[in-house]
Amino acid sequence: MDIRIEQADGGALRRHANGVAALVRDAVESGASIGFVLPLGDDVLQAYAEQIAAEVDDGSRVVVLALDGDAVVGMVHLGLVKWPNGRHRADLQKLIVHTSARRRGIGLALMEAVERVALEHGRTLLVLDTAGGGAEELYRASGWVEIGAVPRYAGLPDGTLVATTIFAKELE
Repeated sequence: MDIRIEQADGGALRRHANGVAALVRDAVESGASIGFVLPLGDDVLQAYAEQIAAEVDDGSRVVVLALDGDAVVGMVHLGLVKWPNGRHRADLQKLIVHTSARRRGIGLALMEAVERVALEHGRTLLVLDTAGGGAEELYRASGWVEIGAVPRYAGLPDGTLVATTIFAKELE
């Protein structure tokens, strides 16, 4: 596996729309709480891929992809706060690694890349929320600090409501 980590512009996201859709489907069908519920239609996934490409185009989102050849095997987003009092921070979202590519350092590589990109955008405070899973270990190992938990905040793909843990990291 020869993984490339790349910041994607809107055009790249449109070229990789099917791969992004397949990655999201894999995550949701594996139980990840990333905003989608089952059953998950192809039309929903294609609309999502176009939405994130449009948000990258308008400067409100940054997307970093992990690619194995042309296959999308991972992804992470930064939601860029546009309010004048929030231009120092961003929301880390949608850290996803395909189930077939996990435990190979891709999640860590995506986190390191997105933190570099955040600094390039002048973002020195990152915040994320997670509904459990193996990612919490990665966040802690990467220097993220647990802030607390919000009960019944996130919905799993089957509709079950679960607590979400909030993490933050100050970048230097």
